[in-house]
Amino acid sequence: MNQVPLPKEGIMPGASGAEELLYAGRPALVPGFGAALLAVVTLGISLLVGWFRTRGVQYKITSQRIVIERGVFSKRMEQIDLYRVVDYVVERPFGQRVMGTGNLVLESMDKTSPQIRIENIKTDVMALYERLRFATEQEKRRRGVRVVDNERV
Repeated sequence: MNQVPLPKEGIMPGASGAEELLYAGRPALVPGFGAALLAVVTLGISLLVGWFRTRGVQYKITSQRIVIERGVFSKRMEQIDLYRVVDYVVERPFGQRVMGTGNLVLESMDKTSPQIRIENIKTDVMALYERLRFATEQEKRRRGVRVVDNERV
């Protein structure tokens, strides 16, 4: 008796198998040079505060959506589909470049979340930006979304 294989779930529950995980993680405990210096000056007390802060934020970026979960005791989940993203900003101040972290700021067409900040992530932010930009364009093409810019010069 042959069994029919069950459909594979994507990265997110209920998603198709086409969804690819681009990044998952929390903000860096020591995001920049200034935070490292502060940890030394306060004998590590600032690290304890930073640890609680970073435990309260979880980022998950896939080829179809961005999910940000905030909170330690009470949780709040914010999600935006990639086809709604219209602009990107990569922030890499000197202190963050030294520590290998950075920020992504995304502008979207979403009414509840017109700006998404993904802060202090410890990864190659430029490579993530390129993959995210490509995934956004692919998702817009897949859904047949066209963005019309009405600005007059």
